[in-house]
Amino acid sequence: MKQLRLTYPSILVFGGLLVAWEFFVRLAEVPLFLLPTPSQIALRFVSDFSLLAEHLLVTLGEIALGFVLALMSAFLIALAIFYNKTVERVFYPIIIFLQNMPLFALAPLLKLWLGFTIWPKVTVAAIIAFFPIVVNTVDGLRATDPDLIDLLKIFGASKRQILQKVQLPSALPFIFSGARVGITLSVVGAVIGEWVGAQAGLGYVMLRANATLKTDLVFAAIFALALLGVVLFGLLTLLERWALPWRRLQ
Repeated sequence: MKQLRLTYPSILVFGGLLVAWEFFVRLAEVPLFLLPTPSQIALRFVSDFSLLAEHLLVTLGEIALGFVLALMSAFLIALAIFYNKTVERVFYPIIIFLQNMPLFALAPLLKLWLGFTIWPKVTVAAIIAFFPIVVNTVDGLRATDPDLIDLLKIFGASKRQILQKVQLPSALPFIFSGARVGITLSVVGAVIGEWVGAQAGLGYVMLRANATLKTDLVFAAIFALALLGVVLFGLLTLLERWALPWRRLQ
């Protein structure tokens, strides 16, 4: 109930912006192909719901595969960075360099290398989601109370036991934070991959609609993507609340 009350200002502001958008477009008589009204976008969303849902499932599959790939690889590399200073000195600058590469330049190359399959889109989604997960995981592992680690060492605990009993539980809030950022970025990555070359997906719908001046359909696809990102973010938040029940009391 408290969280619902906190969202009221956002709902009011968002609703006010939609109303202002509606009135501005109608009063200024802006053509539909330039900027549709929210009501026109809503009508298009309802009328083409089956089309949007069909292509949303394709994009969701790309996002899911890319996110899982990013999560697994980021976790393993974060462990290597945490335990080995040489790995950190060698790979951390490379990770930062790759994060700052323009994905629009990389996506065509992935399409050339991997062909017209799902994997170029999955790879772009994984690359863009990888960085926040690996950085947050490393920070979480390093945030463990050193006194607690020293205590376990006194009792003869191995590195594996310390990792399982102390470091991983301590790092979980950081990992979830990185995962929430990563899942929303993977939505962007999948769409970028679809823009470069795809036969299905919401990014493909946006390109086709834009080419035929169906701007209301473009906005409807954007709304579907935004809604998908919010739902995925919310699911990870719920998973975090279930996995870390003590966080609810903070």
